[in-house]
Amino acid sequence: MRMTKFTDLALRVTMRLAVTDGAEELPTSKEVAASVAAPYTHVAKVVSRLQHLGVLETRRGRGGGLEITGAGRDASVGWLVRQLEGADDVVGCDDEPLPCPLRGVCRLRAALRDAQEAFYSSLDPLTVRDLVGDSSRPVLLQLLTSPPA
Repeated sequence: MRMTKFTDLALRVTMRLAVTDGAEELPTSKEVAASVAAPYTHVAKVVSRLQHLGVLETRRGRGGGLEITGAGRDASVGWLVRQLEGADDVVGCDDEPLPCPLRGVCRLRAALRDAQEAFYSSLDPLTVRDLVGDSSRPVLLQLLTSPPA
């Protein structure tokens, strides 16, 4: 299974905000975009979706910026990926204009759906807090002070 670039970027943004949780100054979307080596326009879309999911909060004006929420820190990575990827099937058996002629008897679709759920389920025990734990924290913090390669 392959995640979309949107989901990958959302996970990187979430990790970036989780590692600086409690900082005096909140990072802006532009600062986050620079630190995760992504275009600002893409990060802005990701931030909007993560805010809608309750993973982060945004504040406007002086002293504003982005901040991860308590729910965001404790969110299951499996839940987050499900929300970002959607509930679509791995393959599009019913795609128009020519749906697959095997869709009524094919066992592949169900097998792929089971594999997709197994992928998500393997991420369920992992939280965002776990992603920014002791071993990865120094590397993530270094991203804040040095430009990405």
